[in-house]
Amino acid sequence: MALNSAQPTVALVAIARPTFDAPLAQSVADGVLEQLTQAGITVVGSGRALIMDGEGAQRAHAALQQATFDLLILLQASFADSSMAVELAQIASARQAPVLLWATPDAREGGRLRLNSLCGINLAGHALMLRGIAYDYLLSPAAAPDALETIVVLARAGRARRKLRDATIGVVGEHPAGFDTCVYDPADLASLFGVRVAPVALADVLAQAAAAPETARDRFVTRVTTIAPNVEQLDVSAVRGTAGVYHALRELADREALAGVAVRCWPEFFTELGCAACGAMSVLNEEQCPASCEADVNGTVTSLLLQALSAQPVFITDLVSIEAASDSAVLWHCGLAPVSMADPQREILGTVHSNRKLPLLFEFPLKPGRVTLARLHRTALDNGTAGYQLVIGGGEMMRAPKSFTGTSGVLRFDRPATEVLDTILRMGLEHHVSIVYGDYRAELRSFARLVGLEVVELA
Repeated sequence: MALNSAQPTVALVAIARPTFDAPLAQSVADGVLEQLTQAGITVVGSGRALIMDGEGAQRAHAALQQATFDLLILLQASFADSSMAVELAQIASARQAPVLLWATPDAREGGRLRLNSLCGINLAGHALMLRGIAYDYLLSPAAAPDALETIVVLARAGRARRKLRDATIGVVGEHPAGFDTCVYDPADLASLFGVRVAPVALADVLAQAAAAPETARDRFVTRVTTIAPNVEQLDVSAVRGTAGVYHALRELADREALAGVAVRCWPEFFTELGCAACGAMSVLNEEQCPASCEADVNGTVTSLLLQALSAQPVFITDLVSIEAASDSAVLWHCGLAPVSMADPQREILGTVHSNRKLPLLFEFPLKPGRVTLARLHRTALDNGTAGYQLVIGGGEMMRAPKSFTGTSGVLRFDRPATEVLDTILRMGLEHHVSIVYGDYRAELRSFARLVGLEVVELA
């Protein structure tokens, strides 16, 4: 299978017992390690060494304690009781990393039961269940391609959980009045994911943008002119204002070690700085520092999740059009999409905000290709508190002319567009959705299981 360049790290521990066929168990462990390394996955832990006694368990324990990993594979190379599996799974559980129990099938040849590894993971699964440790399982030969696919999906989910656990999101200002879709609860985010939210005064960012050095503005203008040559034809003062916004936000993210930002992008950037924040946020998105408009913290968390799974830039957008006749939708936003999402057959333009008439924004239609949609949905429970679900969808972005000014794409969902709209409006989902190119729905479902979120299948 095709794997992206930023591969997760897998911890591999092969458990066996010398009273079974140890040479065959060793060949199983060798085969698993070979498949993982050939796929470009970083492997830590005890690797191919069979853990068959207390001394070996101590070595494996020490190796895991010292390693950073996104998934723990407990390979039941042959039968063993659950003691070692429980001890090692507890390390992964303490780090909120997923655990995979892997057994290989025995050949039905009428002779000795050589491995009995299925019974081993059955014992381990029961023991982990009693201790509240979540796990997944595989019953597959070492070299099976679908085994690798399962491993990559689980490891990406584990990597995403680790990245969110270590993440701080900066929220600049407050969401606009009437935008309840952008309400967030920092305690809930900390409890669900470990994400921290750092409020930042909007006035401070505006002041830092206004005071940005001319050299920093020059660098930004040169950079965006290579992206959209017509930037030179736009209002110079406003473009340099957006350059100051980028400088302020980039400095803030670097200084505070922010994984992403949620910005009250209007009206103050227009009214006080005379420019749009959108172009600055587009560049941040391209740099994989997810930036959401309207101070949508949950939107930034969703974008960070998709980015952690895919190692690609993410775009937060609105659903603005449904057309039953063509069974299509239009996803649009003012102009903060990462420019790598632009259709290579169309030019990228610098432009003005459609309502405020000030630059800098980027205008282009989205490139064709498979996309995944996601949204952390905040919903009301019967007891008056907030609950959370993970909305997951998929579709095909079509090659089409731009539907509106700004950044837009024509999408064909995997379900009829009118059914998708019905789900969105009847469930009261948020108006922002994050998208990334590629199919990461399996990873999102694994992540949801890992953190205990109910899934809403949008498309």
